Amino acid sequence: MIVSASYRTDIPAFYAGWFLARLGAGYCRVANPYGGGMHRVSLAPGEVDGFVFWTRNMRPLMAELDAVRRVAPFTVQFTLTGYPRALESSVIGAEEAIAQLRELRRRFGPRVAVWRYDPVVFGAGLDAEAHVAGFLRLARALAGTVDEVALSVMHPYRKTRRNLDRAARRHEFLWHDPPADEKRELLGRLAAIAAEHGISPTLCSQPELLVPGLGEARCIDAERLADVAQNPIAGRESGNRPGCRCALSRDIGAYDTCPHGCVYCYAVADRDRAVANFHAHDPAADALVTGNAAMPRHS
Repeated sequence: MIVSASYRTDIPAFYAGWFLARLGAGYCRVANPYGGGMHRVSLAPGEVDGFVFWTRNMRPLMAELDAVRRVAPFTVQFTLTGYPRALESSVIGAEEAIAQLRELRRRFGPRVAVWRYDPVVFGAGLDAEAHVAGFLRLARALAGTVDEVALSVMHPYRKTRRNLDRAARRHEFLWHDPPADEKRELLGRLAAIAAEHGISPTLCSQPELLVPGLGEARCIDAERLADVAQNPIAGRESGNRPGCRCALSRDIGAYDTCPHGCVYCYAVADRDRAVANFHAHDPAADALVTGNAAMPRHS
């Protein structure tokens, strides 16, 4: 089984100690966010085909990645947007994120990390031209470091609207959800910039927005893991939602536990709850949380 760690929260940034302890124990338990109690996920060598880390800050886990690799190969889905603080209040700076991606490539090769520029948000001064300019700066910095950038456009789920509206009032900005043709036009421009810098552009779980030159992302990617491991890894497609092309995996995170403060985040319904769950976390426990810490991802 491929283990996802985790699209529900940022385990490398905030729960690296817990993850390493569970790796030593050979298992963890995971709360079902839709109800149904806890289930056990093996983390033992020989029972994990690979790990996929989702993060905005790999630094707390960086020194231990050789130990992780002794259990199973890993890839990293690394989000870097460079957005205003009104949208993402406590993420690391772009220069540090770029340095981390370069270190990952130097230590583990060109296939280990995927840059994520997602979701694309139209607000807080981020119109199409601002996205193009910001994306170009990052693409120039990451040319030769990553071989893929995963894109998506923000979907205004109810909780996303609520969190964005609250931030917009606090920081006095506007946001909007443009029509599909505007989204496609911007995605086409970003895809062209990526390609010009030797980075393959892909789109995550939004087939209705695909444009020429933009492939379909496979964030849980058995083929990429196999390239990193230099061994075959089988993984049948089993997406998390319509349009998702990910391989079958088990996610070991929990919703409403990431305190990064990104107001567009699908995995956090309430930042105060996420911060409280983070402070209540027991790094010695076998589960990241012991109950339903969060609502389903897309409510």
